[in-house]
Amino acid sequence: MMALGLRQAARQLRLVQAALAFGSGALLSLALAPWHMLIGLPVALAAAGWLVMHAHSTRSAALAGWLFGLGYFTFGLSWIIEPFQVDPERHAWMAPFALVFLAAGLALFWGAAFGISARLSRGVVRLPMLVAVWSLAEFARAYLLTGFPWAAFGQFWIDTPAANLLPWTGPQGLALLTLVAFLPLALLRAHPAAAMLPLGVALAAVVGVPSPGETVRTDRVVRIVQPNAPQNLKWHPEHRWEFVRRALAFSAEEPRPDMIAWPETAVPQLLNYAGDTLQAISERAGGVPVLLGIQREESGAYYNSAVLLDSDGLPAASYDKAHLVPFGEYVPFGDFMARFGIHGFASQAGAGYAVGPGARVMDLPIGSALPLICYEAVFPQDVNAAEIRPDMLVQITNDAWFGTRSGPYQHLVQARMRALEQGLPMIRAANTGVSAMIGPDGAMLDQLPLGEAGFIDAALPAPLPPTLYSRTGDWPVLLLCFFFAGAAIFLSRALAPRS
Repeated sequence: MMALGLRQAARQLRLVQAALAFGSGALLSLALAPWHMLIGLPVALAAAGWLVMHAHSTRSAALAGWLFGLGYFTFGLSWIIEPFQVDPERHAWMAPFALVFLAAGLALFWGAAFGISARLSRGVVRLPMLVAVWSLAEFARAYLLTGFPWAAFGQFWIDTPAANLLPWTGPQGLALLTLVAFLPLALLRAHPAAAMLPLGVALAAVVGVPSPGETVRTDRVVRIVQPNAPQNLKWHPEHRWEFVRRALAFSAEEPRPDMIAWPETAVPQLLNYAGDTLQAISERAGGVPVLLGIQREESGAYYNSAVLLDSDGLPAASYDKAHLVPFGEYVPFGDFMARFGIHGFASQAGAGYAVGPGARVMDLPIGSALPLICYEAVFPQDVNAAEIRPDMLVQITNDAWFGTRSGPYQHLVQARMRALEQGLPMIRAANTGVSAMIGPDGAMLDQLPLGEAGFIDAALPAPLPPTLYSRTGDWPVLLLCFFFAGAAIFLSRALAPRS
């Protein structure tokens, strides 16, 4: 009878720990945009540390990490259901499965980190081990299988002094520092000094880091056009040209800027057949060069492209998107899957869009620019891949796919981080918003809110000097994580009781 009671108590304890793991992950997700509720962050990460320290086995630690990740990604990435609502009769039934499978899949990285930490270390040493291995799991999430670093820890800190670390450490370094600062709070009750010391060191690092530098505006003016086309109407035969006419009217306004930027796929026809449309755009723009999003076809392959129109309305330069959205812009084994009616949401061309050649600087009338189309601004490694440093970043995007709740705001945060990491201004033209001129310090200098049609004429800021992160990329932080992991293994073995 007593044994039965003990088993029942153990079962209840496991349920409490599972609920704590899932709930703490959900609490942590509130640190993401648009909420930025940082007050729950120390509680959530302290709970994560406690769960690993008190895990009785590798398996239980891995389960705790997976549940923590499941709670975090389920709530943090809830916007992923929005694309399925564009054509609800066909796709709405898939939405809950997409969210659950995405959250469960990403949570595997965290489950592995928690399990490895428990396997390779013991006791208090599990905390520094978790810092190292969790950071490495975030590296894996950012790079493996084309990568998906959305909702990374560094995104918590936009609009706080901690964001000034990004030009020095990059997003992975800021994520590492977040774990260093808050995971030891799991020791607060037993060892308060040891728990608070890392947080104090992290705060000192934040206070001590210099600001990126003063933003200086140039005399070059960019008009950023936001037509605000809802995704369910954007390609509709009866509505799609309404949004082009709206963008044309905005482009024709006086006084004339030095360049005009339209968002991703702003022209609803292939570049191959858009000669008359491009001429009309140039005429309404008064000969001002226009950078716009359009699709094009070449040798049977379709590309999601950014094209610069010269003063005569002719394509002067182009860039093809290279980092495509899985299941959005392409489907693995797409030609085969297309036989069953399965296509990417943003492309109906069999396997989807073809992959462009990668990061390439484009010469614009206002200076050299690295173009980024939508999802590409999520990846700092793609921005660092350019062979030469541009004068600016330009992101054209259609965030109508992300809905109106958290998705567009989380995407905007990541765009601001890319500008801050590089010390470069960013021109951001978004179909439904948020369109903005972003300073090289990540500040929102001029903007159009979400869901509003209009345009802004914004003076282009000058770039800041090259940042440390723009020179080194993620390598220093990656090596530091391996060093921490090795040190934790050594310490754990040194402290192990000898037989």
